[in-house]
Amino acid sequence: MARFLKDRSKAKGMVPGSLVLIGRQKMDKPIFQIMRFNKDELLEETFETFAEIQQVYQPDRVNWINVYGLHDLDMIKQLGVEYKFPSLLLEDILNTDQSPKYENGESYDAFIMKILHQEEGSKRIHAEQITLVLGENYVLTLQERTGDVFDVVRERIRKNKGRVRVSGNDYLAYALMDALVDNYSILIENIGRQVEDMEDRLFKNMDAKIVEEIYQFKTELNYIRKAVRPMREFITNLLRTEDTFFQEKNIAFLKDLNDLIVQCTEAVEMYNSMTSDQLNIYNSNMSNKMNEVMKTLTIFASIFIPLTFIAGIYGMNFEYIPELKFKYGYLVFWIIILILAGGLLVYFKRKKWL
Repeated sequence: MARFLKDRSKAKGMVPGSLVLIGRQKMDKPIFQIMRFNKDELLEETFETFAEIQQVYQPDRVNWINVYGLHDLDMIKQLGVEYKFPSLLLEDILNTDQSPKYENGESYDAFIMKILHQEEGSKRIHAEQITLVLGENYVLTLQERTGDVFDVVRERIRKNKGRVRVSGNDYLAYALMDALVDNYSILIENIGRQVEDMEDRLFKNMDAKIVEEIYQFKTELNYIRKAVRPMREFITNLLRTEDTFFQEKNIAFLKDLNDLIVQCTEAVEMYNSMTSDQLNIYNSNMSNKMNEVMKTLTIFASIFIPLTFIAGIYGMNFEYIPELKFKYGYLVFWIIILILAGGLLVYFKRKKWL
């Protein structure tokens, strides 16, 4: 399956709003987690059905409902009915190739984003889709599989650190997006460090493997840009929207988040440009090296052309060549050859061709 564009053959011919999972099924069955908290108390549980989540839902607290697994279409429909999500939003949730976007509904703010991760020992970046929905007294997150970048937020909730337990569900939504962007920064920094280290190798080693590495970095940076760049646009749109579920006191945090996303976007663009420059430098170095080789061969050819001419004259099969009867003819021949070759070398040296 292509990384930049997933197979959409299952959705071919279907009307907009049809529920079809675009992408691979990554879990056998969904898992439902809920964290219900206020400044004084925290309850954290895991269930196997959405109905169990509804039974423990407490509107007077912040409810963070996290769903792992998107393949159960009946479960997605049930979520749509419970939270009054339109069919087009449900379609986007199931489309794991959906570009990051922000949707402002009557009873929710929905954010479709990407969780990026890099496997240990590999330079390849992988993406998982996450949908975050902010409602009046809940935050709903839907992910393709277990494993995310939100453990830092969970620990802050469990240990009652920072503002998250006293600032409402909109601050929780911000904290989750902030953890996501922090992960982007770490990945970009890691790749950027390797890209910068390529410069020293580029001037010392002309191994063709360097080109492969540079091209791989360029590919991964483009993959990151596909996830990060749209977030810059939708955070800007969120800040311009008046009827969101973010309280005025937390808007400043969104502005700070926007600054971080801008930094990430600019870093990706900078490193992407740097890899292009490195490829150009490599090609220029190869061209210069080839020119040096051609220059050396040309100089040697220029020296041997007159020598070959002289040798050719005295290698002819005419019976009467005056110099052939001369006693010191062979010595004179070599003197002329050496003087001619030496003179050409001196001439090339003065011209700075050598």
